[in-house]
Amino acid sequence: MAGKSGSPGHSRKQRPPGRRGENRNAGDKEILYGYHSVFEALKAGRRKFESIMLYENRSDKRVQAVADLAAAKQVPVQSLAGEELDRLAGLGRHQGIAARVSPFPVLSVSGLIKEIENRTDPFFALILESIEDPQNTGALIRTALCAGVDYIVMPKDRCALPSAGVSRSSAGAMEHAPIFIATNLSNVIQDLKKCGAWVSGLDAGGDKGLFEADLTGNLVLVVGGEHTGLRPGIRKACDFILSIPMETCITSLNASVAGGIAMFEARRQRLARKP
Repeated sequence: MAGKSGSPGHSRKQRPPGRRGENRNAGDKEILYGYHSVFEALKAGRRKFESIMLYENRSDKRVQAVADLAAAKQVPVQSLAGEELDRLAGLGRHQGIAARVSPFPVLSVSGLIKEIENRTDPFFALILESIEDPQNTGALIRTALCAGVDYIVMPKDRCALPSAGVSRSSAGAMEHAPIFIATNLSNVIQDLKKCGAWVSGLDAGGDKGLFEADLTGNLVLVVGGEHTGLRPGIRKACDFILSIPMETCITSLNASVAGGIAMFEARRQRLARKP
């Protein structure tokens, strides 16, 4: 296992889908909607597809791409009227494409700790603490994958958990993401510290500037909620509280924007450390 070095980070390649500990609940079904969500879920192969529904009057490259991949994976495809797709997707913008699938396979925190204990290279984890807007959650998940984050942890409560809306907001990136659900974030943070991690919370009132921090080695980045920021208990559990310097009277950024800046600053530093 990688040891706790200098200060808060190194990324590694994401492991392929199908990790042990995934919750593959075959009982309930949900409706995925939108081209990217359905196409990426097909590519990821982590959900069970009952059927794919395509708008009967739409015929273009995207619809054909979904139909071709569905055929390759032996997933039934049916044509539906626009009104029926509207009903299935609810208020979601389906783009003429929807699918009836099993729930997203979330992972257990116990599996996360075991996986980290077996590592020899530094890890980078993201904790989303009370992010309640599905659009922010989706954007943060997509950015995390692009920035080389190894693990994403969310609390079971007070958070926009993986859903069709979050998948669409992530442009399908959620379908590939290693997402772990925790009942107690404070305990998870302590367990990650025992694994050699430095834990950095992101907050406008932080005592250290983001660009002054060492984000290499084993790193856990905690992004607080849109309205309340980091809760007191989580803030206290962090080793550092980082802020993004501003050049204006505006004192804060949207949670997904701030999180994206921090993740890519960490990626920049980690790439610079590579031999």
